[in-house]
Amino acid sequence: MDTHAILSAVLIVCIIGLICGVVLVVASTFMAVPKDQKEEDIRALLPGANCGACGFSGCDGYAAAMAKGEAQPGLCAPGGAAVAKAISDYLGVGGGNIEEKVACVQCFGNNDNTVNKVNYEGIDRCSAANLVAGGSASCSYGCLGVGDCVRACQYGAISVCNGAAVVDTTRCVGCTMCSKVCPRHLITMVPKKRQAVNHCMNCDKGADTNKVCKVGCIGCGKCVKVCPKEAITIENFRAKVDPEKCVGCGLCTKECPRHCLTLMLVPKKAAPVAKS
Repeated sequence: MDTHAILSAVLIVCIIGLICGVVLVVASTFMAVPKDQKEEDIRALLPGANCGACGFSGCDGYAAAMAKGEAQPGLCAPGGAAVAKAISDYLGVGGGNIEEKVACVQCFGNNDNTVNKVNYEGIDRCSAANLVAGGSASCSYGCLGVGDCVRACQYGAISVCNGAAVVDTTRCVGCTMCSKVCPRHLITMVPKKRQAVNHCMNCDKGADTNKVCKVGCIGCGKCVKVCPKEAITIENFRAKVDPEKCVGCGLCTKECPRHCLTLMLVPKKAAPVAKS
């Protein structure tokens, strides 16, 4: 091949590259979007979980909204009260209070309490298992135990033990990522306080629930009768606890014949550790 032709081609490519580089530099200079320092400062105060629990697209979106005065501090569940106060102090506004919440798996349907109707051997995802005849679990409301919530949690706060998901409330920061991926909607966010929690979402009649789970709520109403604060009602054949009314006396948990009502104790604080 002609050496002169090769050198000419290389030279042409270099010239084109140089021209493109100059164009990009000029464009980045004149078309650059100016940074909002206020937004940058607020963004630095957020934990960076990007969970969307605040209702925005992520930490960037929430920071931008607060910088424009379109959102209040206190919506960041992973950051909790400390982040809410820091942002409130920075903005010089009130409203930094935040109710801490933790995830709660409303199902005790592990391998000791229920049996699978079939063995699922498909894609290793709860969402996929749920599409195959409603999953392998006998209870059509119960935990599938494949672990989508485990994979979604950035803090190692949830695991599958003996076939059902379990939350470590000392690690949970209330980011809601686990609840968003649960195809059965079994994981709810509850206030981080001493209170009664019903670990059953089965909405079938008691007799039918009893056939598929040893600890399923049968809606007997004994808990309703003993509650001194009228915090429990029976809805769709299952007990429902109102966290605002519940004072955590524990009388309902002692009366529950199915042991699906338990008392959630306030965990000792432990520094959340995000997965690397």
